[in-house]
Order: sequence, then C-alpha cells, then structure tokens
Amino acid sequence: MSISVVDRRRVRLWSLLALSLTLAAPATAGTIGQDAAACDGNRGPAIAVTVEGLKDRRGEMWLELYPANDADFLADDHELAAAGKVFRRTRAPLPTTGAVAMCVKVPRPGRYALLLRHNRVDRDKFSFWSDGVGVPGTTRLGRSKPTIDQAAVSAGAGVTTTSIRLQYLRGFGFSALSGE
Repeated sequence: MSISVVDRRRVRLWSLLALSLTLAAPATAGTIGQDAAACDGNRGPAIAVTVEGLKDRRGEMWLELYPANDADFLADDHELAAAGKVFRRTRAPLPTTGAVAMCVKVPRPGRYALLLRHNRVDRDKFSFWSDGVGVPGTTRLGRSKPTIDQAAVSAGAGVTTTSIRLQYLRGFGFSALSGE
C-alpha cells in the first residue's frame, strides 16, 4: 500500500505541530528533595509544597518539618531528635527552570509546622542578608519570627498539598518580591 503525497504532508504537518507544542510547553522540574517519591507516588503521609516567589535559582531549598507548638517550632534539630520529637529536613538543589515543588514525609497524620528556606549562600546557618524564608501562611513576616499559626499544616493519611511564597530581606524586614 502506497502513501500519497498529501498523506505524507499531513503526517509531517502533525509531527511538526506535536513537536512545537512539546517545545512550547512550560518546563516542570517535578518534585525535588529526598522525600519526592512519597508525593509523586501518592504514598503519604506526606506534605507536598509548591514553592512560589523564588528570587533566583542559586543554591538549594530546605524544607523542614517541626512539631506544631510554640516551644518546638524552629528549635534546634539536635535537641528535637534527642527528645524524640518530630523533626525532618529535606533538601535539594534548585532546578534551573520550571516550577518547583518539594515533599516531606510525616510520621503519621496530624498537625505539623513547616519552614521553607532558600539557602542561596550554601551555608548550614541561615543568612539573614541573602537567604529566603517562607511558611504556608500568607502573612508578611517583616522582622518577626514566623508564628506557629502561620506555619501550621494539618496532614492527612495521603499527600496533603500547600504552597509557600518565599520572602527575602527588603528594607527593614522580610516580604515577598515585588510583582508576586
């Protein structure tokens, strides 16, 4: 069976159209971090975080899980581990393009606090001057430490989703970048 010239042109046209749609599609990086498989496979319990408001693609992202109480939120990770309390940190280099999502496993369904850090200077200590920080709440952080009410997320048995808009030092406090 012979293919006509018109049919060959249609095949080429459809191939070019499919290729152009593929190239025009926005790039997505998928879920990053050590716990990515828990969210991508919908295994849970886990929390999937959509990262918004990146200043740039330098460094790496750190997503930290804490107990949802004032005494333990942002406490030293070694002290939390020594006391047998919940703490988990997942980290990953930023992809060069596309949307960014991170995942963190939780030990069981319940209420937890999240902190997202854009570690732009590759140090284990938070750099007030260059790193970005965010919590699930939408309140501008300003000069104050995030509250447990801003950072709390209730995780279910599957994958719970939330978004965090990063904030960077601007003027006298932390806020989201302009236009975000």
